[in-house]
Amino acid sequence: MPHELPKAYEPGAIETRWAEYWVREKLFHVETPAPGDSRPVFTLLLPPPNVTGRLHMGHMLNQTQMDILVRWHRMRGFITLWLPGTDHAGIATQMMVERQLASEGKKRRDLGREKFIERVWEWKRHYGGAILDQMKRLGASVDWGREYFTMDEKLSRAVREVFVRLYEEELIYRGKYIVNWCPRCETAISDLEVKHEDVAGKLWEIRYPVIGTGTKEFITVATTRPETMLGDTAVAVNAADERYTHLHGKKVLLPLMKREIPIILDEIAKPEFGTGAVKITPAHDPNDFEAGKRHNLPQIDVMDMHARMNENAGPYKGLDRYEAREAVLADLKEQGFLVAEKDYTLPLGRCDRCGTVVEPRLSEQWFVKIEPLAKKAITAVESGEITITPENYKQIYLNWMYNIHDWCVSRQLWWGHRIPAWTCGSCGEVTVARDTPAQCPKCGGPKLEQITDVLDTWFSSGLLPFTTLGWPEKTRDAQVFYPTTLLITAYEILFFWVARMIMFGCHFMEGHEQDAAVKKASGWAGKKNDSVPFRNVYIHALVRDAERQKMSKTKGNVIDPLEIIDRFGTDATRFTLAAMAAPGTDIAFSESRTAGYRNFANKIWNAARFMFMNVDRIEPGLRPTRVGAGDSPAQSGGILGFRAETLEDRWILSRFNRATRDVNDAIGTYRFHEAANRIYDFFWGEFCDWYIELIKPRLAESADAKTARAACANLMNLFDASLRLLHPVMPFITEEIWHAIYDGTPPLKSIALAAYPAANEKQIDLGAETEMAILQDLIVSVRNLRAELKVEPKVKVPIEVFAHEPEIRAMLEKNLGAVLLDRPANVEKITFVESSLANLPGARSTSRFDVHAIYEKKIDVAAERERLTKELEKIEKEQVNGQRQLSNEQFLAKAPAKVVEGLKTRAEELRVLREKTLAKLKELA
Repeated sequence: MPHELPKAYEPGAIETRWAEYWVREKLFHVETPAPGDSRPVFTLLLPPPNVTGRLHMGHMLNQTQMDILVRWHRMRGFITLWLPGTDHAGIATQMMVERQLASEGKKRRDLGREKFIERVWEWKRHYGGAILDQMKRLGASVDWGREYFTMDEKLSRAVREVFVRLYEEELIYRGKYIVNWCPRCETAISDLEVKHEDVAGKLWEIRYPVIGTGTKEFITVATTRPETMLGDTAVAVNAADERYTHLHGKKVLLPLMKREIPIILDEIAKPEFGTGAVKITPAHDPNDFEAGKRHNLPQIDVMDMHARMNENAGPYKGLDRYEAREAVLADLKEQGFLVAEKDYTLPLGRCDRCGTVVEPRLSEQWFVKIEPLAKKAITAVESGEITITPENYKQIYLNWMYNIHDWCVSRQLWWGHRIPAWTCGSCGEVTVARDTPAQCPKCGGPKLEQITDVLDTWFSSGLLPFTTLGWPEKTRDAQVFYPTTLLITAYEILFFWVARMIMFGCHFMEGHEQDAAVKKASGWAGKKNDSVPFRNVYIHALVRDAERQKMSKTKGNVIDPLEIIDRFGTDATRFTLAAMAAPGTDIAFSESRTAGYRNFANKIWNAARFMFMNVDRIEPGLRPTRVGAGDSPAQSGGILGFRAETLEDRWILSRFNRATRDVNDAIGTYRFHEAANRIYDFFWGEFCDWYIELIKPRLAESADAKTARAACANLMNLFDASLRLLHPVMPFITEEIWHAIYDGTPPLKSIALAAYPAANEKQIDLGAETEMAILQDLIVSVRNLRAELKVEPKVKVPIEVFAHEPEIRAMLEKNLGAVLLDRPANVEKITFVESSLANLPGARSTSRFDVHAIYEKKIDVAAERERLTKELEKIEKEQVNGQRQLSNEQFLAKAPAKVVEGLKTRAEELRVLREKTLAKLKELA
């Protein structure tokens, strides 16, 4: 049966078909290995996208890198688990459903909490899986059978267990503190959820009348938020500030409110800053709050949850905070208390979700006492139990962890994990429990009402490395797959999520031991701490636009990956991201690069069609040589069944093994760009452009049958191995061609389950590579000469060759001929001469040979002189650089001997080339 492969490469049809196949066949499902199974394990947790999410370029990059690593490990024989799931995204999801209700003229409070939650679940069922459907379309090789949602019953029980344990350990407490409050979302948010920006604002100076001095005296304070003065409870001065010594113990009259407030002595006032006097508003500023605690000041909250002035604001009640600001300023001016208004740049915090300006607000919240958890998380990274790549992020992480503050984990939302705490209606006692209590443990009263707050979304997602594996039960899954091997994520959630996973993992999994056999086989025998949530963290770069600007909807430069995929295919898009993903360097996404990699896929497609055309004619039914039963990756490496009988065979086999070694090394160290570019150079340049061209005469109809069959077998074995090498980066086209190689009946369900190539050092042939490099130089030189002489493509020309060494001549005589020069360079005849050809017009020279094309067309002397002058400049520049290195004693002391020897060899080659080029220029003078 002939191999079937359509003439045109159409990625859309191929990718859709294979994406559905992989899911339908459950190819990436992982059964938990039984005790005694000593295969290595690779576990990866997908950073759960929000249930509201749609695929963006950051997701695409993140998932491409994860999928490359997952497929690579799977093909190398690892038990490979990639866990997918989505996050309930408390604030974002609630906003989406509230918008939906608003379009119907309703508000969530119209429905009530229970009905609103039902509506959110309904929304989730209809719209919440969009990003996972997009992942399936992209072929992400996750175990869909283990898909989770952070509000699933099992995970919700685990969240409750964590909260209760932390409370019992006195690591969770409740209290009134200043929090970041979003008036739009009506909830507290963490520092990490506030976006800060410097904006042009105003600084107002207000004078407060001093009471009891016998004279008309004022203290002037400055503020950027004059509406908060309605809640002032003191004015602070510094004890060392002599300007105010006479006012110690005095009071001022708060303008507009006519409330007497004390002058206090506190370090919050800096004599060198402004007037040296500071208004203290404990309910509306975190620094003032702390000062208020030090001096036992009242805490007067003048705003409600919507940032409108409340009853404590007196005549300004009901005004929005900014309306109140204008009214307060007008009244201060009218009453003579407004001293000055100055331009001022101030830091403004906005809610990361909705963009509303955040208000510091006194609120009763639940907090995690973070320092004890942070200490373990610091030790895990400092000791090397967890490695962070790139290395600079390790110090960023540690700096943040050493200066961490208690974490406000309560949110005033309806959607999320409700805090497991109940208030007694009789005595006010608060009870934290795993199950709903029947009565108050203090007074026995039955009237218990659950706290309305829910937990911060990051609280539950911080538990995922162990709760998704069955915690709090001790499961076989946890024994095998915990700690997970790797986390790939973006810098922006290093503190949101990564740090919290480390803190929670080190705390709740303390004492956990991974299966010893699995741990050893996976390469972690030297690690002592199995409580960490992952062994490695890789922080990937940002994807920017082609001008290296950060993508934003405001700028209009957001690139939709699905649109790119529709135009160029998933494989080309993945390859673009991989080829540009150097660690620590942002990606300037370029559609022209993607178009180039679409051409790369097309090149592979056409090469496969060429192979099938010849195999079907020469040896129908030919298949690649298999390893044996099960296609075990524990092979010796290289290409099985490849018979290297000619120079080009020995050369391509050697180059394949070098490429394989380089690619494995690069993927293993997250150098995705090096892996992709190495594959590209091998597959397009060495395999397609050189090897296929060189073996065409052996596949011709006039070729010897035995020679042709051997060439077909080599070509098919090489193609099979090359597809496996490429598969993690371009899974779809490799799957399609691989199945075609086996006429649709492959030995395994997918190339993804086949063995990944490993380098076989015995198949690396330096001699063949050196000889082939000389031949390639000769072929390229002849091609360039033909172009310079403007020889018509169909016209064959004779050439003369002078070899500098007898060994080179012998090698050239052995290998030059129709096979190597007829098709690649269109040479009619080759004549070896005994003297240099360097001075002849229409000649090219290297350090190993001179070649001269015999052609009657007149040489353009001026153009030739210009070419030779440029060549001379290039040679002399390389000479200077090489000499600089060879003159550097420090370099010579540290560089490997083979590197130094290579530089010396190259220096001699450049000397010879310079002499020849100078001689040619002299000849043309």
